[in-house]
Amino acid sequence: MSDSDKLQTISLPVLGMTCASCASSVQSMLEAQDGVKSAEVNYATQQVKVSYKQGRTGPEQFQTALQSVGYDLILDTLNGKEQQEEVQHKNYSALKTRTILAGILTLPVVIIGMFLMDIPYANYYMLVLTTPVLFVFGKNFFINAFKQAKHGKANMDSLVALSTGISYLFSVFNTFFSEFWHSKGIHPHVYYEAAAVVIVFIMLGKLLEESAKSNTSSAIKKLIGLQPKTVMLITADGEEEIEVAAVKAGDRLLVKPGDKIPVDGRLYEGKSYVDESMISGEPVAVLKEAGDQVFAGTINQKGSFKFHAEKVGAETLLAQIIRLVQDAQGSKAPVQKLVDKIAGIFVPIVLFIAVLTLGIWLLFGAEYKLSQGLMAMVTVLVIACPCALGLATPTAIMVGIGKGAENGMLIKDAEALESGYKVDTVVLDKTGTITEGKPLVTGVEWTENENVNREKLLGVLLAMEQQSEHPLAEAVVAYVKAANVKPAGIKEFKSLTGKGVEAVFDGEKYYAGSHKILKGEQAILPVKLQEVVHGFQQGAKTVIYFTNADQVLAVIAIADQIKAGSKEAVQELQKSGMTVYMLTGDNAFTAAAIAEQVGIINYKADVLPSEKADFVKSLQQEGKIVAMIGDGINDSQALAQADLSIAMGKGSDIAIDVAKLTLISSDLRQVSKALKLSQATVRTIRQNLFWAFIYNLIGIPLAAGILYPVNGFLLNPMIAGAAMALSSVSVVGNSLRLKLIKLN
Repeated sequence: MSDSDKLQTISLPVLGMTCASCASSVQSMLEAQDGVKSAEVNYATQQVKVSYKQGRTGPEQFQTALQSVGYDLILDTLNGKEQQEEVQHKNYSALKTRTILAGILTLPVVIIGMFLMDIPYANYYMLVLTTPVLFVFGKNFFINAFKQAKHGKANMDSLVALSTGISYLFSVFNTFFSEFWHSKGIHPHVYYEAAAVVIVFIMLGKLLEESAKSNTSSAIKKLIGLQPKTVMLITADGEEEIEVAAVKAGDRLLVKPGDKIPVDGRLYEGKSYVDESMISGEPVAVLKEAGDQVFAGTINQKGSFKFHAEKVGAETLLAQIIRLVQDAQGSKAPVQKLVDKIAGIFVPIVLFIAVLTLGIWLLFGAEYKLSQGLMAMVTVLVIACPCALGLATPTAIMVGIGKGAENGMLIKDAEALESGYKVDTVVLDKTGTITEGKPLVTGVEWTENENVNREKLLGVLLAMEQQSEHPLAEAVVAYVKAANVKPAGIKEFKSLTGKGVEAVFDGEKYYAGSHKILKGEQAILPVKLQEVVHGFQQGAKTVIYFTNADQVLAVIAIADQIKAGSKEAVQELQKSGMTVYMLTGDNAFTAAAIAEQVGIINYKADVLPSEKADFVKSLQQEGKIVAMIGDGINDSQALAQADLSIAMGKGSDIAIDVAKLTLISSDLRQVSKALKLSQATVRTIRQNLFWAFIYNLIGIPLAAGILYPVNGFLLNPMIAGAAMALSSVSVVGNSLRLKLIKLN
């Protein structure tokens, strides 16, 4: 294969996409380039992935092609995302300013047009105020409509530009040449207020959309933030601080206490506990010794160690998580895409009807057929204004989001609401979702030996666990401190790797740790305590043994408590017809016990983050509409993959950012409420769209003069403008009904 035939794949940020049809235009334009095999446009992340033959074309040619139709590419692969975010932020700020200024100018136009139309020079005042609203602050509607027209396409911008542009031009003609109509016995009306209001309303809708889109990359930024910028490289001359990007497989690296691990690798010297909750979801840190594997983005705790780099850059587990989240986020289509598709058909139909209206009047009209035909054509275009269509989704979303916030639910966008309407399968993470995610002492059983001074021994245990590095030690310390016990003055404290801790008090040795302590020290475990231990283990609890050199003094049960309401929530979901699954990185024994306690039949244990996402995908391939509920970084892939992603409010920032819906209280019982709100909101959106189109189906024939041959009725363009405004009011009013629904 020659160099010119080698396939190269590159992902680049795209600028200038304002709707789903723009993404289609970018894709078709790039796929038309010689040497391009495929182009995948991700409208959610504003990126395109192009596969092309390396010697025949390249990024510069792609950029030139897109610039010719009004879009652009950022070719800087290192800082491209930052540059794109900067441009998007500037665009949002500019749109906000334009919307505010347009609103300020539109208010007096509405007042004059509706209430003060008879004052001297009223039309000229409105002309002066409306002109900048359309052609300065609203110029992008006309520019985008022109771009679409060049390629034989139409979208919402086309409708806005046509209806407001023709209304404006017709009003200007009536302002300067009113005698033309007076001579024909017709009073000329102007429609400046209708044109200005449409521009402001649609700009407001776009502002809401841009606000939602501006947050789509924050989850990715936080995931990337888990990677340290620099790392300590071990060389023959000592230690050297280098950029993480410069690390190569095989390099020897040093990780100090509190550091984030920079790349995937394997320890060869030292030991420490590492917080791997982003991978496993489990709150307990894992002991790492020589030969153990570590992963990029996980956090070292108290110890330090050296390790060999094995996977770097895009090969690390964290990089794979980032890529999977990006891919899953971009695979979804928002509700507004439906509106854009309909608008693409709707505009040509309206144009055809408007021209047909004029033609019919010219052919079959009476004495004033030209003037009546022109007015009928303009009335058709005015009444077909897409204001109600444009407001149908954002108004319902705004009210739905407000209703959710009142009930402890933060909803990000219409996408979540659309998916929630159809959910039939719920997948739950265990730790932090069903359970509290924080180990606690749930039981302590002492030996029956009467010579044991429990208060003194609790002081010894407290002193030992306070010095322990093991994460479970914190649970024991909290438990003992709650009993108002003071630590004893222990000596010769030692940490026994993989077993527990050892200390001396009053000349006697004491030990605390796992069952391995018993094997090492030959301490006797009484029969009664054996039975207690078995019971603890059956309840999926971790057991800590507190012993001296001769016998076990106490056994301590530590568990991750099930949240109040988890069982009730599961039952409620199952009663509503949902199939409920539980996924966990914990072992099968613990998973089975938790599932049984909350009433879940379907569960999987020992599941890695990518396997959670794969499981969600497999359910989707079976035709299921899946809601994923989680709280940790390890859940982010599955959350992004799911049709509806729900995060716990007390979970990780990344899980919350990836999720489309967040439960502030972290109470699972809120899930049923969220699904009910989702269903109600989507019904409202569909009702709004239905009435927006029914309004046009009735209004357009009336505007065209369908009743004129019957009873001489010809709709006045001013009434058409009022009807247009009424359609918007009806849509907003229907959306406001969401405030009255009950979610309990």
